[in-house]
Amino acid sequence: MSIVSEPPSFSPTEDKLQNLDFAFKSGDCSVRLALNNEEIEAAQRLRYHVFYERGAAKPTEEMRREKRDFDPFDEICDHLLVRDLTDPEAPAVVGNYRLLTADADKPQSFFYSDSEYDLQPLLTKARADNLRLMELGRSCVHPDYRSAAAIQLLWRGITAYAFAQKAGVMFGCASFQGVDPDALADPLSYLHYKYSAPPEWRVRARENLYTAMARKSFEDISEKAAFAALPPLLKGYLRLGAYIGDGAVIDKEFSTTDVLIILPVANIPVRYFDFFNR
Repeated sequence: MSIVSEPPSFSPTEDKLQNLDFAFKSGDCSVRLALNNEEIEAAQRLRYHVFYERGAAKPTEEMRREKRDFDPFDEICDHLLVRDLTDPEAPAVVGNYRLLTADADKPQSFFYSDSEYDLQPLLTKARADNLRLMELGRSCVHPDYRSAAAIQLLWRGITAYAFAQKAGVMFGCASFQGVDPDALADPLSYLHYKYSAPPEWRVRARENLYTAMARKSFEDISEKAAFAALPPLLKGYLRLGAYIGDGAVIDKEFSTTDVLIILPVANIPVRYFDFFNR
């Protein structure tokens, strides 16, 4: 999740779906795409609160001054928002995902994950199978709303978006708090042994950033404890059929240890689509 200091070398996509017509509600919250710059800025303020004020990420001076987390990818992505509707005059953004879809003929640099992982195997597989790509990132939920309901709302929105965009594979970085891989030896090793991507999907961390995940032998791991130590969103990916890329990446700017998620839509059990749609 390294901060991007220069704009990517591409132009904004023309098929952004900011006005995609879907919205779901659960209790006092709803999920839909951001419709204007004000809502995107609200998502950026939430990200700043979660990543910088509550987390250990290091903001730029401009971010600190504006109390927003932002980078050039915000301009070309769609922003999925969970909003608290209890104040109809100014609904607060309490959950966020940043979504980017594209055909597999795009260069690696089109995607945020390119800064940490060599995406070529993913692009090659997607081209061979004629799959549309969907990158997920900048996920966060306000600490006061970290319930199953908020996570389910986000996944309902992601599912609707993926169907509308005809996405064939989702991917993106998932993060553990902390930059000491040995302190994360159990969950990292567990992911390596149980969920490593098959060869045709095996994206590898860039050589200068590569951190080995198999830090213990499989026999020395408690699978139950290792799974319990995974972040909630990462657990959700795995339940849906996700793979894990080769190697973790230490992100010192965000004070996290990142792994790459690869989720072919064909892997998702039908019962989950039925659940999210219901």
